[in-house]
Amino acid sequence: MRKKKKGLGLQTTQIIALGFVILILTGTILLMLPISTVERTVTPAIDALFTATTSSCVTGLVTVVTGQHWSLFGQLVILMMIQLGGLGVVSFTTVLLMIAGQRIHLKQRMLIQEAYGFDTLKGMVRMVRKMLKGTLIVEGIGALFYMFVCIPRFGLLRGIWVSVFTSVSAFCNAGMDLFGDNSLMDYVGHPLINIVTMALIVIGGLGFVVWWDVLAMIRRVRREKMGIGMSVRRMSLHSKLVLTVTGCLIVGGALIIFALEHNNPGTMGHLTTGQKIWASIFQSVTLRTAGFASINQGALRTGSVLLGCVFMFIGGSPGGTAGGVKTVTVTLLAVAVISMVQSREDVEMGRRRIPMDTVLKGACIILIQAMFLLISIFALSCIESDMYLIDIMYEVFSALGTVGLTRGVTPAFSLAGKLVLIASMYFGRLGPITMALVMNVKAGKKKIHRQLPEGKIFV
Repeated sequence: MRKKKKGLGLQTTQIIALGFVILILTGTILLMLPISTVERTVTPAIDALFTATTSSCVTGLVTVVTGQHWSLFGQLVILMMIQLGGLGVVSFTTVLLMIAGQRIHLKQRMLIQEAYGFDTLKGMVRMVRKMLKGTLIVEGIGALFYMFVCIPRFGLLRGIWVSVFTSVSAFCNAGMDLFGDNSLMDYVGHPLINIVTMALIVIGGLGFVVWWDVLAMIRRVRREKMGIGMSVRRMSLHSKLVLTVTGCLIVGGALIIFALEHNNPGTMGHLTTGQKIWASIFQSVTLRTAGFASINQGALRTGSVLLGCVFMFIGGSPGGTAGGVKTVTVTLLAVAVISMVQSREDVEMGRRRIPMDTVLKGACIILIQAMFLLISIFALSCIESDMYLIDIMYEVFSALGTVGLTRGVTPAFSLAGKLVLIASMYFGRLGPITMALVMNVKAGKKKIHRQLPEGKIFV
């Protein structure tokens, strides 16, 4: 109480938001140093700030080509910001405290719990260790596979570095690469690059809770000789929902993209049938917060652009490295609408009743995100009046969904336009998470129990 009176107490959301601000400002200062660029010159403050924000918020929109403008030191700074931003400032702070031999107190444990949505305080530190260990293992395996392609192209040392950078970027859903200004377009039909990149994107976007659930299912099948069907039924409702929705979005998106773009000469028209299939699946995966591009985004047809905006709005799943309003949130609201149409008293999913406060949180997240989208699009439409609206929409959806795909207009934005995009990337990384945590803060706050007379309104 004494700390709160002095104004020293910080809520979870304030700590997370402040952590990202410190990370962005630190990265901006480091990227402005001459040593950070290939030409040993000072990068303009707006470009350094933009790069630091897009790295820390694991977005991927860039105003300068990452592999050509930044030196090895600058690329290392970007990689560290991607890793910190992808896993979260809370996790890395906890890891640093453990390395320093500091005890993780109850306050830090509660911070981890709220940041990742865990339902218990038990085993928080062990969970963070498992998250970091799992992340390094997955990124390491991804880097090893990339080396089969990168070392022959770039040489031994450069090939290893490009492989590590790409693996971390893909797992954290950042979408930044060192291949040049064409992203992964040169590898549109390369099976290894496609499979490894998509696997890293999906694994990173599933969420750590789903990881442990899937591993537990595999252990039940191998050690307890349990049937796959029975083992899947014992998974949590959350994990089953995440895996089902993710699979449906990937397959459905790929089919729609193939139908719309297979004869488009600007994207897939010149590719073989096999390459078209790879490109369609990759586009469906990368749209939901990864940001790598294997086809020209500027040549997409209008239907594909609108589909991309929807996918970027949805994003990945809770507790992972992806952005967006999350797959579970959108599904929950869709089920709530169906329940209302069917005149059910409760929202039911998987033979379980979903608490109404969870439904309301989901509705608030989607509404807030939609409001910020409209504000950002309107602001950029006024600032960049010479740009096409569809290009501005794609850019804003990409920034707010922390995706990183662009129709090639990012460097053309004015100073004011870049500041709007920076704000969108920051809000996109913190917005839905922060608002959910704000509504979940219980410490020190009592619920107001009152019931007023009903008022009649028409909707």
